[in-house]
Amino acid sequence: MAASNRPHPGPSFQSPGSAGPDLSSPTSSKKSDNSQIANLHPQQRPDTLQNSSSQLSISSNSWRANSVSFGSKGVRYGSRGGAESEGFSMSRREINDEDARLVYVNDPLKTNERFEFAGNSIRTGKYSVFTFLPRNLFEQFHRVAYMYFLVIAILNQLPQLAVFGRGASILPLASVLLVTAVKDAYEDWRRHRSDRIENNRMSSVLVNDRFQHKKWKDIQVGEVIKILATETMPCDIVLLSTSDPTGVAYVQTINLDGESNLKTRYAKRETLSRVPEKDMISGLINCEKPNRNIYGFQANMEIDGKRVSLGPSNIVLRGCVLKNTDWAVGVAVYAGRETKAMLNNSGAPSKRSRLETHMNREIILLSSFLVVLCTIVSVCAGVWLRRHRDELDIMPFYRRKDYSEQEVDNYKYYGWGMEIFFSFLMSVIVFQIMIPISLYISMELVRVGQAYFMIRDDKMFDAASNTRFQCRALNINEDLGQIKYVFSDKTGTLTENKMEFQFASVSGVDYSGEKTEYFGEQGGYSIQVEGQVWRPKMKVQVDRELLQLSQTRNDMKSKEIYDFFLALAACNTIVPIVVNTSDPTEKLIDYQGESPDEQALVYAAAAYGFMLIERTSGHIVIDIQGERQRFNVLGMHEFDSDRKRMSVILGYPDSTVKVFVKGADTTMFKVIDKSLNLDVVKATETHLHSYSSIGLRTLVVGMRGLSIPEFDQWQSSYEIASTALMGRAGLLRKVAINLENNLSLLGASAIEDRLQKGVPEAIESLRTANIKVWVLTGDKQETAISIGYSSKLLTSKMTQIIINNNSKTSCKKSLEDALIMSRKLINVTRASDDDASYVALIIDGTSLVYILDTELEEQLFELASKCAVVLCCRVAPLQKAGIVALIKNRTDDMTLAIGDGANDVSMIQMADVGVGLSGQEGRQAVMASDFAMGQFRFLVPLLLVHGHWNYQRMGYMILYNFYRNALFVLVLFWYVLFTGFTLTTAITEWSSVLYSVIYTAIPTIVIGILDKDLSRRSLMTFPQLYGAGQRQESYNAKLFWLTMADTLWQSIVAFFIPLFAYWKSDIDSSSIGDLWTLAVVFMVNIHLAMDVIRWTWISHASIWGSIIATCICVIVIDAVPVLPGYWAIFNLASSGLFWVCLLGILVAAMIPRFIVKMFMQHCKPCDIQIAREAEKFSNRIESTRNGEIEMYPPQR
Repeated sequence: MAASNRPHPGPSFQSPGSAGPDLSSPTSSKKSDNSQIANLHPQQRPDTLQNSSSQLSISSNSWRANSVSFGSKGVRYGSRGGAESEGFSMSRREINDEDARLVYVNDPLKTNERFEFAGNSIRTGKYSVFTFLPRNLFEQFHRVAYMYFLVIAILNQLPQLAVFGRGASILPLASVLLVTAVKDAYEDWRRHRSDRIENNRMSSVLVNDRFQHKKWKDIQVGEVIKILATETMPCDIVLLSTSDPTGVAYVQTINLDGESNLKTRYAKRETLSRVPEKDMISGLINCEKPNRNIYGFQANMEIDGKRVSLGPSNIVLRGCVLKNTDWAVGVAVYAGRETKAMLNNSGAPSKRSRLETHMNREIILLSSFLVVLCTIVSVCAGVWLRRHRDELDIMPFYRRKDYSEQEVDNYKYYGWGMEIFFSFLMSVIVFQIMIPISLYISMELVRVGQAYFMIRDDKMFDAASNTRFQCRALNINEDLGQIKYVFSDKTGTLTENKMEFQFASVSGVDYSGEKTEYFGEQGGYSIQVEGQVWRPKMKVQVDRELLQLSQTRNDMKSKEIYDFFLALAACNTIVPIVVNTSDPTEKLIDYQGESPDEQALVYAAAAYGFMLIERTSGHIVIDIQGERQRFNVLGMHEFDSDRKRMSVILGYPDSTVKVFVKGADTTMFKVIDKSLNLDVVKATETHLHSYSSIGLRTLVVGMRGLSIPEFDQWQSSYEIASTALMGRAGLLRKVAINLENNLSLLGASAIEDRLQKGVPEAIESLRTANIKVWVLTGDKQETAISIGYSSKLLTSKMTQIIINNNSKTSCKKSLEDALIMSRKLINVTRASDDDASYVALIIDGTSLVYILDTELEEQLFELASKCAVVLCCRVAPLQKAGIVALIKNRTDDMTLAIGDGANDVSMIQMADVGVGLSGQEGRQAVMASDFAMGQFRFLVPLLLVHGHWNYQRMGYMILYNFYRNALFVLVLFWYVLFTGFTLTTAITEWSSVLYSVIYTAIPTIVIGILDKDLSRRSLMTFPQLYGAGQRQESYNAKLFWLTMADTLWQSIVAFFIPLFAYWKSDIDSSSIGDLWTLAVVFMVNIHLAMDVIRWTWISHASIWGSIIATCICVIVIDAVPVLPGYWAIFNLASSGLFWVCLLGILVAAMIPRFIVKMFMQHCKPCDIQIAREAEKFSNRIESTRNGEIEMYPPQR
């Protein structure tokens, strides 16, 4: 073995200077290098395999799903053609001078001469030292409420309108702006620090024919870069050569898309032999302009007078890590902000909370109420001025004339009309806090606190992947408590996406273990390599009969089994990695690839004695029952979403050529030659149906031999297609389709994708919570139905409505019939007083093609809304988004989409709440989501516990803020009515400013984070309690008006009790103002205390601490001689009347609220109150744990 401790792939055994064994030597594979095919086709090279149709087609699709605008015209969810045409637009058009960038290899000066391309320095920070203040303020003032308070502060600076001190009027807005600015500055400082570290990393760059270290930020487009093993790509580079003689490089894209499996990239044969330090490297790359498609690349390179095409397999993107390859050399084509990774660095989409949207309605109402108050004051002021117009010159405390000078003039009097106008503006200033500016900052802080507790919840910690819950969007926490529809992917979301080979059907014979149990060898299959034992990393249980037949080659049946397992071992893109173990005499072969299905099939083939041990771009080595054979890989068409199959052309050691194809049964049986053996085809179809019915994933395998003329024709077509500058993807697909026909059926495989732990229980809990769960999957109908039963999504009581059609007319008829049936079923269940949700709709993607974006959508919506379960099979990514949009655009119900793969991104972004699972298919779903977690079952505590808490807390906090501010404003309003409408205030300006900042702000934030109306145990035991959020019980118009009515009563009590108590006394305005201040603060805090459910020491400290802080602030303010009301509180508190008034206000204000609360809880309790009462007595909880607490029926 090579003298390195890191694991090596197969190709490393053939690397120059390696001391390792020649794994292909025991067979006749050596002579295959000089085989007839090789001699007849000397132009065939590994690089002809580099641009497969699958890479362009499926990848473009994935990219499009990430970037599509779902509301725009031209995007049809049901149209397969529409999805393709836009997705490939970049790949199919010819690269002309306007759409291209020219990169001169190893000549950065000439490359940047015409257009200076972006340097490699990146900057993710939003601000600089000079732009922070203006840009941050500009962004903050996008909130209309901030503009409102800015206008108020400006008006207060005018001498004619000055009600408060100029500094005091600016303080509330300045405080909010400062807190947000500090938070933004800290976040941006962290981004700048990360950028600095990234930009100062070092790479080897070719300068004057020598590789020299250079900082990443100084790298330019056109420079030649050398990357060593385990190093990260500093920019997007086109490979020129690698340490592997065939030009293959293995890269890990975990930093780009989260996938840890190795991927192969290739250098072109024209540049393979060039040694940068010795040979003059030059050439011209004509490539597309920078774009976000990380799976596509369109370019061509002119070198030595020859033009060669470049595709996605020739470019390595910034952030990828070189693995199992000693070194790679490439030329930079995109740098810095123009790299694909940086262009995709946009984060999750911004979504707005439903509660916040409804809150804006109430803010508009409060704004209208504010206008009414100001209008009343200004009109009354005009009437008062008109009534006393003859007395204004000498009236005390008003005095229109100024007699201090010899020439008598008006003193701040601008005429009757202007006085009314000024009174209106001054009223707006005095009553400004009717619109609660502090509510916005309070909501942000509460959401941060809620997110902290969600992240730290051990019940949502996935030990298997060591991942905690992630909160990627802080602004929609409360939406988690209002979800009505859950749209879920199946593979990797409900299931583990860890495939295990179970059964096989070979030549019409079913090896499904029905006759025998599994018989696995203790150690599994292994081979000997220079005294070392090599065995597959993962063991697979085998069928004894099939294992015995695979070990013999005496009859026709054994030959068919040989071809079947050879196809499983060869028809894939798996890379074998040799891994060291604690035992020096034993090594493990780890099969790495992008598809878990392929990994399972290769491990299965190895268990039956067909062990893949080496792969390069030009050949593979397979140990077949102890005999190593080398097969030349003459061509490969990888899997794509159109063909739904992949194929590989193998050159045998005996010079024969065969093509092996595997794929979905729906497409494979179309290219199988049924005339060869119709009985085998029918038997295989029967076996496939039985496998699917128990939830297994199936693939069909076929093969045919290729004659020399057929191979020549394929190779010619492939060369033309792969070098085409326009429509390359479509041409390659046509070449693959022409190759994959008239196949001989070898058999079928069945793979089990097991359900994740706790999925059936989770779905049952969600359904009990009146949440409808829909599953959208690309799997077969039979497989999806089987998983539906095992996950308890489907039950035996349900009536299944299945729609599988191939035309619009038949779809219309099926929908009409289904609607009639569903109505009858609902009428029957209503007549029997039973639940009306025993209908399940099962529909396939082909039918959706003719339904979505047509007039049939409305019928589908009507039918689906009557069903308890909807199961969509064989659906494309955009169809998933279309199904979500079907519900989202027609109802007010909240939707949640959950998935784990790139094909779920469009669905996740379309839903109101998107949840990504960090599973086996990378992190594309996580990166596009609002929340991320490790297992589907965590959705239950997320929604039923945290979602419920978040919604209840946020709904209460918003109403409380409205009440708190409106109470203060109404007290000011009553005072204005008794002071000649002059807008003077008894409450000091500093108390007015500090009211929303110190006096009452902290308690509402603490309670919004910590209070719990019910315990976790109750919420998990009784999922029906989640319905409170769906019915909007914590925040609705009725509660808003009740709160405002309570506010009106409390303001009347707070104002008029002191007024009448001190009537005709000599108390000054500052003293009675202090009494009103203390009374209001005491009331709002005691009001909050009455509603607290779970008391903690923090809750006590915040509520009672705020009351104490208010008393201290009032004392300090009145102790400052220069401020109005000096020593007022001391004089006021020395009398017993003050304490009687304060106590009377609190009792009189709270009695109506207390009576109403008691009446509602004892006479008309809701589900939450019933459960809360049950919580108080542990014996009642225990006695009802296995029973039920009687709940009100959910509103449908």
